Amino acid sequence: MHTDLTGKRAVVTGGASGIGAATAKALADVGAHVVVADLDGEAAGRVAAAIGGEAWQVDLSKPAALDDLVLEADVLVNNAGVQSVSPIEQFDPARWRFIVDLMLVAPFQLVRAALPGMYERGWGRVVNISSVHGLRASPYKSAYVAAKHGLEGLSKTIALEGAAHGVTSVCINPSYVRTPLVEKQIADQARVHGIGEDEVVERIMLVESAVKRLVEPEEVADLVVWLTGDTAGMVTGASYAMDGGWTAK
Repeated sequence: MHTDLTGKRAVVTGGASGIGAATAKALADVGAHVVVADLDGEAAGRVAAAIGGEAWQVDLSKPAALDDLVLEADVLVNNAGVQSVSPIEQFDPARWRFIVDLMLVAPFQLVRAALPGMYERGWGRVVNISSVHGLRASPYKSAYVAAKHGLEGLSKTIALEGAAHGVTSVCINPSYVRTPLVEKQIADQARVHGIGEDEVVERIMLVESAVKRLVEPEEVADLVVWLTGDTAGMVTGASYAMDGGWTAK
């Protein structure tokens, strides 16, 4: 397997840390010029400098600001996300809307901005970093689950519309990945479930997985690289579970 993205421009959202940073590096390693998009412009700049790319400081939680955006990208990786853990009846409505704006509306806006250029060039790759929660629900994560389920549908629609133009769209569905987002969840889950933080990984995060470990960011990035290559041209409208067997049940 060899992916050569020399001369291609890739945009990775949430690119300053975790899956995004690993993906940005992996795409740069196969020749892409990578735009590291993140709310934290300073951190995005550090990642971009390390891989010879460029930083784009952007607040994707305000997607209306992207209405007139023109995005030059051959590869678009929709990765930016957050998590909040709360029972539905206690979920702050503003926070709920924030999560859906960031994780569903913004990816639509970015794809909308990138597709005309992809169509003109007759080639494009949209990779949506979804989640096992795009395929399964869990309690106390209504906003995240709703956004990821919506992203699954958006990705399939992009695949159907883009097929005639050489554009593919897929989702990657990891279970818990070793990232700052998951580390923050450990404390939130401990609070909601009334257990110690040391119990959360074993009793909550890994209970559904046959493989009892967290996913590493580099594992997700490796799959992104293959999905952006020419040998993945027939892979579209699909969702790739990387969940240690969670959804096999």
